[in-house]
Amino acid sequence: MPFIPADYFVPAQTITVETEVKKSRFITWIAPALTRADAIAFIQSIRQKYPDATHHCTAFVAGSPQGGAAIAYDDDGEPSGTAGKPMLNVLMHKGIGEVVTVVVRYFGGIRLGTGGLVRAYSSAVQTACEQLTLQKRIALQEGIIRCDYSQEQSVRHYLERFSAKLIECHYGEQVMITVAVAGDHALQLSSQLLELTRGQVSISWKDDSL
Repeated sequence: MPFIPADYFVPAQTITVETEVKKSRFITWIAPALTRADAIAFIQSIRQKYPDATHHCTAFVAGSPQGGAAIAYDDDGEPSGTAGKPMLNVLMHKGIGEVVTVVVRYFGGIRLGTGGLVRAYSSAVQTACEQLTLQKRIALQEGIIRCDYSQEQSVRHYLERFSAKLIECHYGEQVMITVAVAGDHALQLSSQLLELTRGQVSISWKDDSL
């Protein structure tokens, strides 16, 4: 069976939320980040915005949270495992992808301890996520359909019924049509196209395990 990617949620905007724990200020930013470069650029912009902050802790999921994303986190001087990883865990638990978060901390003079830091950074991102508007990213599955010239128009017409995106068309001994379709429609499209043409077309999906 072909690999069917899953839909996931992404930020629809950039937001900032401030919380306070024992006089320490936690300023949380969440923004879209399609790529690792986007995430790093955003992190750098926040560092420049708050150059005098005690810490700039970060986490990002640049891609799908179900796999294949560039994922990273940084404690930025806080005890190992008390900031960046808890922040990332919140994003992953909520299934948010293409996202970067930065929590800027201004130390208030009262030490929180390792457990307190984990709770503070987790809560900071959790609170921001509750105010974050999300939009669904429909995962697309890419495939190649091979058919005879006489079948091309029928195949194209059928693809429209599945709202498939036609990426390119190559003409050789056969017509090779590269398409992208919503992942949960891939198997249905395959079976119905094969039925329509009585098995006279071939369909291969990217990451097909057959």
